[in-house]
Amino acid sequence: MATVIGEKIRAQRKLLKLTLDQLAEKTGSSKSYIWELENRPMVRPSAEKIARIAEVFGVTVEFLLDDEKRDPSSADADQVFFRRVSQLDATKRAQLERFLKAIDDE
Repeated sequence: MATVIGEKIRAQRKLLKLTLDQLAEKTGSSKSYIWELENRPMVRPSAEKIARIAEVFGVTVEFLLDDEKRDPSSADADQVFFRRVSQLDATKRAQLERFLKAIDDE
């Protein structure tokens, strides 16, 4: 029987139409490692691997680790978005600000 985190990983992977191979490649993992996360009754993934998986899925690590949360909330999505914006270099951030201003002015 899979763990809650395994069920979430499988559900998010399928939602994004990713194969085990594709998720493994995007996260720097092996296909067998992803399969184990999804299917083993007891898993202990590293923080680094969970962070990479969360990034690929566009969810928070907290969502993946919280057994009570079944679906990512809009607050989770906002947190991921703002984290990505904060990591932009100055040029890309300025471009994003111009884009947001342009669509706000419509």
